Parts: sequence; structure tokens; C-alpha cells
Amino acid sequence: MKSLSKIFPQINRLATICAAAAISLAAYADSIPVSPWKNLTWKVGAELSGGYVPGTNAYLKGMNSLEKKIDTSFSGGIRGAFSLNPYSAEGMAYRGLYQGIGIDARSFLSESLLGTPWSVYAFQGAPIVNITPRLSLDYEWKFGAAFGWKHYYGEYDFGYDNSDNTAVSTPVTAHMALGLKFRYALSTVVKLSAGIEATHFSNGNTSYPNGGVNTLGLAVGIEYRLTGPTETPTPDTAISELADRKRMMYDITLFGGWRKRGMDLDGAPFLCSGKFGVAGVQLAAFRKFQRWFAAGASLDMMYDESAGLARYRAEDTYGDNTKFYRPPFGKQLSVGLSAHAQLTAPIFTIDAGIGFDMLKPDGDKRFYQSLTLKTFLTDWLYLNVGYRLGDFKDPQNLMLGFGVRL
Repeated sequence: MKSLSKIFPQINRLATICAAAAISLAAYADSIPVSPWKNLTWKVGAELSGGYVPGTNAYLKGMNSLEKKIDTSFSGGIRGAFSLNPYSAEGMAYRGLYQGIGIDARSFLSESLLGTPWSVYAFQGAPIVNITPRLSLDYEWKFGAAFGWKHYYGEYDFGYDNSDNTAVSTPVTAHMALGLKFRYALSTVVKLSAGIEATHFSNGNTSYPNGGVNTLGLAVGIEYRLTGPTETPTPDTAISELADRKRMMYDITLFGGWRKRGMDLDGAPFLCSGKFGVAGVQLAAFRKFQRWFAAGASLDMMYDESAGLARYRAEDTYGDNTKFYRPPFGKQLSVGLSAHAQLTAPIFTIDAGIGFDMLKPDGDKRFYQSLTLKTFLTDWLYLNVGYRLGDFKDPQNLMLGFGVRL
């Protein structure tokens, strides 16, 4: 009996310790931020826009079969979006952030000249400033593809073709847009938006002619919240400080693409037949200054099988029968340094770069620019979709690939 009397207090003490540990673990579990992918806020909406089409090429200015100036655009579409769990660390750090997929159709009031293209795109936006509890000024970008253009050498329609179309030469183009929008909460589930939006359509120099089409105008929309909490939690100071923590990031990006090549031969412009492959790598280091912004530098190396061809023209070949020998590998390689700025957010990062080629093929521009969208599949693996041009105006090539963040 004495032995039992000695054992019971020990058991009692052990039970007390276990209970205290269980309470501590429960409290600790409650303090761990919830997953950003659970209890998402889902929304559906519609958007209308009308805008001006600048005359950036002869076709839009009226040098077409109808001698009609194309200067007006209207579009309408639907879209679905989601926001991260507002009680998660990411949801608290990026309050108001939303992203999703949209579909729209666009008319230029010139069906026989440009068609009525429709687009599917990804988009993301967030408040730049909250003016009142209900009103905010947001940025929003869109990136996708537009289908169904009446392109260069299009099918006959009303007795003529589009052989004079210098604006669009492919049935599918990229669709890129950037907007500033006021968003007003009409109620806990309905929001209205209105603002300006600039849109660019281009085939990324994968085919000529490639004058492109741009629009600038007003966009209005309505959004209905399907699920999710009606209130947002008070920002957590510790989470905000962690999100704004300065740190280094390292990106390794592999990319490829294809392009057309134009050059000067015998004092006249010449367009090479066929398409040429491009492949490259970017080795970049970034300093993240706060949750939304990072900047850094990159070493860029790119091989372009269309570069430097002018010096390797085959003798006695002219006009459409002009032939070229393949230059040595080193004559088609460029190596440059570029400075980059990034708009960083969960899932998507927008990267803008300006660079200078220290080593370049004959005839290419040394000064180049790039704009890319990085879509993160995991915390360290991303898809890369971008475009490179020279001197802010000369199209060069697409940048399609993937990368890792270290």
C-alpha cells in the first residue's frame, strides 16, 4: 500500500504536466497562421470597356482596302477571381490582392479588316491606396492571348482580302494590359470599378508584318463575392515586419523562342524567309526591399540563330533566293548585363529589365529591354513568359521557359 501511495502522486504530477503541455501545444497551434489556400474568397464579375486606338501603323491610319481609319475599340467580358485566406500570413500581408482568369470579346467596328478577336487572360490587382474603408485605387494587369484576328493574307470577305494588313499577321497574338481603377464596395458582397486601361496586342515578332494594335480607354466593372468572410482581420505587426524583411533572392531562368529576322542588304530592307530559334539563360540576383518591390541585376546570355547573317550571305544569291551560310556559334551569341525591377506578389511577379550587350552579333542592338511574367508553381519553381526588344521599339524575340529561385 505504501508503494502505491508513492506511485499515485507521481502519476498525478505526470498527468498535470501532460495537460499543461497539451494546452501549450493548442495555444501554439492557434498562433500558427492558417494556409492561404484554405477558405479562399471567390468572386465573379463582368467588365465593359471603350477606348481609342492610336494610329501606330499605316493600316490603322486608313491604308487598307476600305480606306477606313480604325480608331475605336469596344470590349465586354466575364471573369472569375479569388483572394487568399485573409486570416493567413499571406492574406494579411497582401490585403486586397486578387487574381483570376477572364474572357472577353473586342470589336474595332471594322469586322472585315481586323475581325472580332476574343481573349483569355490571367489578371492580378491590389490596392495602391485605400482612400476610405469602401473606396480604393487599385492597379491591375492582364496577360493572355487573343484569338480570331482577320490577319495578313486573311480569308476573302466581301470580295477582298487582308494582304495589306500591316498591323496583325497571325490569327493569335499576345494580349497585355495595365490599368488604374477605383473600386467601391457597394455592399459586403458587391463592388463596382471604374478606371483607365491600356492594352497591347502583338505576336512577339514571331511573324511579319507586326505593327500591333494598341488601345487606351475607360473600363467599368461589377464584382460579386460568392464565398469568404465579409470582414478582414486587423493586420498583424509581426507578419507585416516579416513580409517587409529585406533579403536576397537569386533567379536562374532558362528561356527559348522563335522569331523573324529583317536586315539591310544592298542598301534595302530584306526579310529572311522562315523562322529562327532563340535560346538563353539569365543569372539574376535581387534585393527584396519590401513585400511589393525587389530590384537587382542579371547576367544575360542568348543564342540567336538569325543573328549576324548579313556577313555570311552566299555568293550570287539575290532577292527571294538569297541564301546564307551558318555563322560560327560565337558570332550568334550575345552577353549582356541588365538592371531589373520587380513587382512581387503571391503567385505572380512582373519583371522589367533594361540591359546592354557587351558582346553582340553584327547588326544587333546593344541596348535592350525585357518585360516578363513569372508564375510561381512552388516557392522556388516558376514559369517565365516574356518579350525582349531593342531601343524600346525594335521587336526581338519571345522569352518562354522556366526558372528556379534560390
